[in-house]
Amino acid sequence: MKQFIVLLVVGLIAATRADVSHLVTPEPKVPASPYVFSYQAGRAPGHVDRQHTEVSDGSGVIRGVFSYVDPKNQVRTVQYVADEHGFHPQLSHKLEDSAAVQAAKQRHFAAYNRIAQEHASHIPGQVALANAPHASAAVAHATQKHLSAFERIAAEHAAIGRQQEAQRLALAAQSEHGDVEDGQYHP
Repeated sequence: MKQFIVLLVVGLIAATRADVSHLVTPEPKVPASPYVFSYQAGRAPGHVDRQHTEVSDGSGVIRGVFSYVDPKNQVRTVQYVADEHGFHPQLSHKLEDSAAVQAAKQRHFAAYNRIAQEHASHIPGQVALANAPHASAAVAHATQKHLSAFERIAAEHAAIGRQQEAQRLALAAQSEHGDVEDGQYHP
């Protein structure tokens, strides 16, 4: 049973590496087909509140226009062209920013101008450093306590290292045959 499973797995691995390019058929080229469509609709019978018309010449360029009645009962119209460079709309009305969007734009431009001034000074980080928050008394005390402990521990480790090196050298000097060279015994 184990041999069957092993053979099956090996067979599957070999099958995944097989050339299957002959199984892929190229998609047939579809001839260009120009089209035109248009519709009108409304929420009430006999009342049109939206319409759309689109034309394609089959070359990949699509032109269209749609209009609708917005929530303020204004008729909005959008003419567009879609081609290999993207979708290009032209609006019949000016878009107005909401109060939230206006506030966000003001914050963005204030931050942009502040950063531009900082970069224009040719001293990177100076303005940011001046505006950076400063450590509170508690943070400064904890930082100093940490640095003191670090220096004390580093000094203790250096002293232990010197003591161990002295012991190793003393042991090497006592050995009459030089069997101890690196602190390890070698028979």
